[in-house]
Amino acid sequence: MSDGVAPYARVLLKVSGEALMGNAAYGIEPETVNRIATQIKGASDLGVQVAVVVGGGNIWRGVQASQTGMDRATADYAGMLATVINALALQDAIEQVGGDVRTQTAIPIQQVAEPYIRRRAIRHLEKGRVVIFAAGTGNPYMTTDTAAALRAVEIDADVLLLAKNKVDGVYDADPRKQPAARRFSRLSYMDALNLRLEVMDSTALSLCMENDLPIVVFDVGLADGIVAAARGARIGTRVDASPSALEPARARP
Repeated sequence: MSDGVAPYARVLLKVSGEALMGNAAYGIEPETVNRIATQIKGASDLGVQVAVVVGGGNIWRGVQASQTGMDRATADYAGMLATVINALALQDAIEQVGGDVRTQTAIPIQQVAEPYIRRRAIRHLEKGRVVIFAAGTGNPYMTTDTAAALRAVEIDADVLLLAKNKVDGVYDADPRKQPAARRFSRLSYMDALNLRLEVMDSTALSLCMENDLPIVVFDVGLADGIVAAARGARIGTRVDASPSALEPARARP
C-alpha cells in the first residue's frame, strides 16, 4: 500500500517501444526489458490484474517511413509487426522472472500469439495472468496510445498507466529541450487538450475522457515505478475528470 490507497483492481500499462531501448540507440536492451518485466511481475503479485500494450518505436516508426515516400498504411502495418517483436521479448522476460503471461495480437499471427479476443483476455486477467496486447488496434493511422486507451476501456481497467522513457510526467514544455520546463502534478482531460500538452495523441486522450478513464504518466525508469503506480502511489502526473485538476506546475528536479 502507499499513502493509504489500495491497489487498483485492474490496470492497463502502456510501455513505449523507446522504453525497451534503455541506453541503447536502437532495438531492445535485455537488461531494461528484464527490469520492466520484474516490475510487471511485482505489480501482479500485489493482486493487481495487469494488461500491457507495447509500442514499436524502438524498431520502426510508420509515420517517419511514410514521410520518406512509403505508403502510410503499409508503413503502419510494419510498425504493428514491430510491436509484436517487442511483445514477445517482454513475454519471455516475464516468464523468466516467474510470471504467467499471454500475448494477444490485433493481427492474427497464431504461430506466436493468440488473436485478440476481449472475453478471453478478461478471463486471463481474472486468472492472474499478465496479458500483453500487440499490433496496436490492427488498423493503420492509429497509434499505440490509441490502442492502449481502447484496450483499457474494453477490459474495464481502473486506470491507464502511461510509462514514458526518461520523462517523469507531463510538463508545460519538452523537458529534454527546455531544462526550465515545469511538471504538473495533476491535470484535467480538458487542460491537457486545450493546452496541447503531449500526454498522448488527441484521439487516445479523448477516448479516455469520454469513458472517464484516469491516466497516470510516469517515468518507466523510476525504481519500482510500475509497482508504485499500480498500488495507487502519487507519482508523475495524473490526468482525470476532476474539476479543479490544474495544479501549479513544479520545477523539474
